[in-house]
Amino acid sequence: MARPIDFAPPFGATDAVGAPTDPRDERIEVGVAIVGAGPGGLACAIRLGQLLEEHPEVRERLGEVPIAVLEKGKQPGSHLLSGAVVNPRPLRQLFRGRLTMADIPTYGEVPGESVYLMSRRSAVRIPPPPTMRNHGNVILSISELGRFLAEQAESLGVAVLPETAATKLLVEHGRVVGVRTGDRGRGREREPLSTFEPGGDVVAALTVLAEGTQGFLTGAAIEQFGLEGENPQIWALGVKEVWRVPKPLRRIVHTMGWPLRKSAGYGEFGGSFIYPMGDELVTVGFVAGLEAKDVEFSVHDVLQEFKTHRLVWKILGGGERVAWGAKTITEGGFHSLPRRFNAPGLLLVGEGAGIVNVPRLKGVHYALESGRLAADAAFRTLQRGEVPSRVGALDSYDESLRSSRIWKELYEVRNMRQAFDKGFFVGGAMASMMTVTKGRMPNGRFPTHPNSAAPLMRTGRASSYTKPDGKYVFDKLSSVFASGNRTRDDQPNHLKVTTRVRRPVAEAWEWMCPAHVYEVGRDLGGGMVSVEITPSNCVQCGAITAKGGQLTPPEGGSGPEYTLT
Repeated sequence: MARPIDFAPPFGATDAVGAPTDPRDERIEVGVAIVGAGPGGLACAIRLGQLLEEHPEVRERLGEVPIAVLEKGKQPGSHLLSGAVVNPRPLRQLFRGRLTMADIPTYGEVPGESVYLMSRRSAVRIPPPPTMRNHGNVILSISELGRFLAEQAESLGVAVLPETAATKLLVEHGRVVGVRTGDRGRGREREPLSTFEPGGDVVAALTVLAEGTQGFLTGAAIEQFGLEGENPQIWALGVKEVWRVPKPLRRIVHTMGWPLRKSAGYGEFGGSFIYPMGDELVTVGFVAGLEAKDVEFSVHDVLQEFKTHRLVWKILGGGERVAWGAKTITEGGFHSLPRRFNAPGLLLVGEGAGIVNVPRLKGVHYALESGRLAADAAFRTLQRGEVPSRVGALDSYDESLRSSRIWKELYEVRNMRQAFDKGFFVGGAMASMMTVTKGRMPNGRFPTHPNSAAPLMRTGRASSYTKPDGKYVFDKLSSVFASGNRTRDDQPNHLKVTTRVRRPVAEAWEWMCPAHVYEVGRDLGGGMVSVEITPSNCVQCGAITAKGGQLTPPEGGSGPEYTLT
């Protein structure tokens, strides 16, 4: 039996933790350092900027740079990808008295919705389950929203620093004191090139980690401070495309079933989404859990197979693909949340902390809300007589989260994702019972197991995948090109994987990766093979971290350049 978990690389989250190394007079000092220019990080920055605007005496005490947001992408939004149908409530709260929803870039409210149970040749429309009803929600591009939120933050005096990867959490005497940024301009063997720029220590009174899914420093912080939840965290992988279509779509569409196999033995769980983006654009995506057992299971190829269904062809046929992207989605739910969302000098925000409602397909508005609550808690600790690094100083953030609608909603669906580990039909029945009783039945805690612990098997899964034609069905390499990937061919490898593994593990990595980063290499005998890696293909989706390796931040400015996703 081969399992990816048995071939973990000699690299752990604690390798991302250390004390400051720059001399004190060379350190970059900021008031609050926020890692990640996604919805959570930028909502935190905006709310804190609003509070400092109202209290200039606090702003003055925080120095020349009161708030800094570090973003590893080329610009805010470059690495953001989601469906996205979003509950607008947290946006209204964040901008109350300043902006209205008409000022925020969206594609309008959901005009209608359909849910289908799919087979290869049919699509049976069913009533939308309560968890999937989206009346009053808005459709948007999360990358467009990221750029907009960054502009709003900057208008409040926030320093947004793109192309700045945070590679180490700085901890002294059990307290977080900031982050270290990564070097730029190193060659493949880490030698400095003519463009070399060393990273530096960014020290702050308070550090907020809002890295999103597979947050590198978030994982390190959870391990460093013993914040692990009752269940291990698990992830799904989402692959999506944006199409320019000949006729507008007037509803959102979700599907369940085909092309996934329903038996629990395959470990295939997920579904699709098709959302209109105005009259000319449509986004189509497929999401599936990363505990799938077949070595040939590939979410990218499942999406291409899904597009051949006549339901999808009627929407996309005659159109043109204009964008592609891939990203993991945190799926563990309530019992995988950290025990605490703070440590001395540190706050955890958004999806990186696991704050995602999988049955409702919602995480963006939770990130916005948790970012706002984090800013309120941060501001309380920046008053005279208080210190953010004091043990317990930030506990009010946890209290506000636990008394919020976020907590109530996550608790009600706490076991719903895990129920589908028992198969589509049994899981569906249990999920229905949980929906009707608001999570009270079945009670207790359903366990989860790491994605990488699933034993691998081979069933010929790839035989059903559709051959690419470059017009409607696409291969992985052409899709990486469509992501706008900017990673230099000669930069150091940022992917930590064991390169001598059992053949099924290497094959699973090769099929799993939507960007064709991993390939089965030489036969080493005894069932072992080498793994060949092409890091420059990587779109930083994070799937390898879920499946036995570790994604670390590459050089700032690397990776995809998402604009519509």
